[in-house]
This record gives sequence, structure tokens and C-alpha cells, in this order.
Amino acid sequence: MKKLLIGAIVGGILIFVWQTLSWTVLDMHRANQEYTPKQDTILSYLSSQFSEDGSYFLPNTPKGASSEEKSKVMNSSMGKPWAEIHYHKALNISMGANIARGLIVDIIIVALLCWVLLKVSPASFGNFFLSCLFVGLIVFMNSPYTIHIWYPKADIMAHLWDAIISWGLCGIWLGWYYKKP
Repeated sequence: MKKLLIGAIVGGILIFVWQTLSWTVLDMHRANQEYTPKQDTILSYLSSQFSEDGSYFLPNTPKGASSEEKSKVMNSSMGKPWAEIHYHKALNISMGANIARGLIVDIIIVALLCWVLLKVSPASFGNFFLSCLFVGLIVFMNSPYTIHIWYPKADIMAHLWDAIISWGLCGIWLGWYYKKP
């Protein structure tokens, strides 16, 4: 149990540190968070249109629309602009709580992986390293890439690098820590 916890804590910290660098110092996700000088005008307009927090896909049909209505809107929208809007009435970021939650989640996901890896035989550096890389690719393909297929994201390559580098670092650590002498 001690070996699992140490592996998970250090591995979770490595993933967390990479995520922090990727989103802050390295600014790899800038393409999905671009600036517009019209932001105040846009936010003011959105505030006048939305009364509640929510996520919106434009163009769309109302809930309960028939298949024919949905098809008509989709066909008439082809080749025209579209948008995803994630609207919130107030920006309330609790950095301390968000950092703690992010770190705890990273430690938990690495702990789950450690539990599986400790069952792997033979316990070699290569098996652990490749297993971690494969997990990173699974995570990337399951969420950011699958979403990108339908709703292209400008920072998709940053998500791929995040998966490869963070899980690669975790794999180097776990491969070294868990390898059998």
C-alpha cells in the first residue's frame, strides 16, 4: 500500500506540474483562449441575452424538436458560422480550491493506474513507461480528440502534447520506482 501511495502522489504531482506549465508559463492552450478587443461589448450583449449560467451551441433547435426540424436547421446552417458559448453570470475562480481539486484528481487517477500496474508482470521499466504512455493516449483520444472530431478545438495539439509529456513523465517515474531489480 505504501508503494502504491508514494507512486501515486509523486506521479500525480508530475502530471499536475506539467498541466500547470502547459496552461500557464508555456501558454500552449492560447489558441483556444484567444483575446478579442470586442470582449466587453460581446460580454455585455451576452449578459442581456442569458439569465442563467449555461452552455449553448449555435445554431440549434429547442429541446423536444422533431427530427425533421433538427435536420432542417442543420442543412440550412451548413457552411455558415457556428459557435459554442459557455456563459456564466459571474467569474468566481477559487484558485486555492481549484488547485487542490486538480492535484487530488491527478493523484487519484495515478493511484488507479498504479493499482493496475502493480499487477503487471514482468515489472519492468519499459512495461510501466509504455503503459503510462498508452494511458495518456487513451485519455487524449477518449475526450479531447473525440470532441475535436465533432467540434474542432484550436488547441488540440496542445492536448496531445499534454497527454504524451505528462503521462510520459509519470511513466518514467513509475518505471523507475516500480521496476524489479
